[in-house]
Amino acid sequence: MLSESNKNRLEQMVREHQFEHALGYLQESVRQGIRWSKKEMEDYSESGVSRIGGDSDLPSSVEWPLDSEGTPMTFLAQLRLSELAAQDESSLLPKEGMLYFFVGVDEPAYNIEHKVLYLRDEELKEAYRRMTPEETSQEENFKGYKLKARSSIEPPNYGYVDYELLEDEEHDYEQYEELCFELTEADSDDLAVMFGYPATQHGDCEYEAALQMLTGATYNYSVQDAMKQITAHLKGDVHKAEQEVRDTLLLLALDSDQDVGFCWWDAGELQFFIRKDDLLSGDFSHTYCSLYSS
Repeated sequence: MLSESNKNRLEQMVREHQFEHALGYLQESVRQGIRWSKKEMEDYSESGVSRIGGDSDLPSSVEWPLDSEGTPMTFLAQLRLSELAAQDESSLLPKEGMLYFFVGVDEPAYNIEHKVLYLRDEELKEAYRRMTPEETSQEENFKGYKLKARSSIEPPNYGYVDYELLEDEEHDYEQYEELCFELTEADSDDLAVMFGYPATQHGDCEYEAALQMLTGATYNYSVQDAMKQITAHLKGDVHKAEQEVRDTLLLLALDSDQDVGFCWWDAGELQFFIRKDDLLSGDFSHTYCSLYSS
């Protein structure tokens, strides 16, 4: 749900771009997100800050996550949640602590081995720079950058937008992209987003993630089949099944980035999903990771 300031900004931008015919649709469909952009390269002079790539800050009591072959997973990012207090207008995240993201081998592009760790501030007192193991699941060595967060308005992308409600004789998708660019305040240093729309061609990422997290089944690219399995798992409760899909959230999307060294297949996006109930309870042990590449 958008904050009041972002609601006003959305309406202003829509009117400036003459998309008033789609204002109601956009008010219902935009998401309150958080964007992360690169700052300077990490010099590790300060521990416990938000960082992407490089080395992590972990206490010695936390074992480095391993993949199914026993190889250390690759560290991707650590996000200091107190830095998000003013940006998380949806109030979904814990107010303190740190989130860590690790990934295994990114093949195939679905149900990718990964680990999301959540440590509270009390546990972070013992954190120190943990050098990345020489061999990890990803062959690349990612460079570390400090991060800066900002609140964002996330409109539906090409995989999710309703073209019939958006386009008319005077407006096309190219004009909509210009509106989206201004709404998100997109920047070349942006490389991660939380709670927005995942990059995809088919708008079905939440069905894939919900199906696996709830039932353990693999998505066969049929929304109908996924809903049947989710509904059966929930003892035939269709409304609860639909709500589960709606409450499957994009916890983090990591874009490919030449500076850091991220390149997800053909310059794609790595995506982490979580159930809203788990997020609100601070449980990050049951998430889903997939990859989109054009």
